[in-house]
Amino acid sequence: METLLFVLQSLLLGVGLAMDAFTVSLADGLAESRMRISRMCAVAGIFAFFQALMPMIGWLTVHTAVNRFGDLARFVPWIAFLLLVFLGSKMLIDALRGKEEKEVVQHAGFFLLLAQGVATSIDALSVGFTIASYDFIHALWAVLLIAAVTFLICFSGIFLGKKFGMRLAGKAGVFGGVILILIGCEILITHLIG
Repeated sequence: METLLFVLQSLLLGVGLAMDAFTVSLADGLAESRMRISRMCAVAGIFAFFQALMPMIGWLTVHTAVNRFGDLARFVPWIAFLLLVFLGSKMLIDALRGKEEKEVVQHAGFFLLLAQGVATSIDALSVGFTIASYDFIHALWAVLLIAAVTFLICFSGIFLGKKFGMRLAGKAGVFGGVILILIGCEILITHLIG
């Protein structure tokens, strides 16, 4: 049961975190309507790489601090809850207000794709704080699942952008925000009950 919950939570984190990248992927697909499958995979791969890298950096940072200062361990679920609720609320409010990230509608070169990857994954850095109680193997599996989900969502975003344009962008922010808030609540409730 714990394994199933771990996998489900990691997949949902991936979905929640990938919504910003999904919106940018829609714009990339819109800007380059004849994008080939290999390029679609490369673009989605860049987003997936950064969505995995940032939580791992966060995990390393917090895990090191928790190991050195053991008293901090009891605060990790509270920090995770606050960060995820903050990120989810911000994403939700921005989506409901119609505040969209400014997209560059042009053929995205390598450096622009790297900038998009970093920009859409910065919030994922704090997710590393939420998985700080995991050992290295669980943290690695979590970020790999996040990366896989991000890849699939971004690939789909590029495809949909090529076909339909940006009509789905606002809904993605609402969906992602709600998921992050719910995961934060689940982490806190599990900590309080356990």
